[in-house]
Amino acid sequence: MSIFTHPQNPVFVALDTNDMPAARFLAAGLLPFVGGIKLGLEFFNTFGPDGIRQIQQTEAPIFLDLKLHDIPNTVAAATKAVCYLAPKFLTVHTSGGVDMMRAAADAAAEVATKENLPRTQLLGVTALTSLTSQQCSAIYGKQPEDIVPALAEMALEAGIDGLVCSAAEAPKLRELFGNNLTLVTPGIRPAGSPNADQNRVMTPTDALTAGADYLVIGRPITEALNPIAAAKSIWQEIKKHPLSA
Repeated sequence: MSIFTHPQNPVFVALDTNDMPAARFLAAGLLPFVGGIKLGLEFFNTFGPDGIRQIQQTEAPIFLDLKLHDIPNTVAAATKAVCYLAPKFLTVHTSGGVDMMRAAADAAAEVATKENLPRTQLLGVTALTSLTSQQCSAIYGKQPEDIVPALAEMALEAGIDGLVCSAAEAPKLRELFGNNLTLVTPGIRPAGSPNADQNRVMTPTDALTAGADYLVIGRPITEALNPIAAAKSIWQEIKKHPLSA
């Protein structure tokens, strides 16, 4: 069951970089205009847990996007190891199955209880937003609109808090599951921004209208000539949205 509460600012900015000074500078500068910082494999493999702690010094909520996917015992051990860092979110792959996701959920709860920490919320990664419909069909044998709800059903059964999915799948997920799953949508591109290697994309306000709770935005902010101004512009647009807090 999700412990979701509607965020004041739904944007997590993706700072997947191997440049620690740049990451710290951007995290601190962007924080007034974003809701948190998403750190992924490149950052974690370069800097490890100490790198996470350095970014946490900015007091930014951390979304640790490791996309764990292995046998249940291994994923449970990995979940315990990173939940001691108390990130707000941690990702696992839904395609790992119910037993794997349940092992991760149990591990996160165990660490929170044992260490008296806020429980890290687990997000199940569904079909990556870089995949086209044709690629999804080749991998899963189904189109995104069919495979994502099936993976969501497994995540809910396993006690996962939410999903990482394209905003295009959000309306169907809301129809099927209501507010029982937090929906986090990457592939967010402000109007006029290039898609780069993303395929199933949507603008920030359209994604919120579709049912997204949180938005992951990377290069439209981090590769802008003025990242802070870009984040501020996106936040000002989001604040006009009727679903904004």
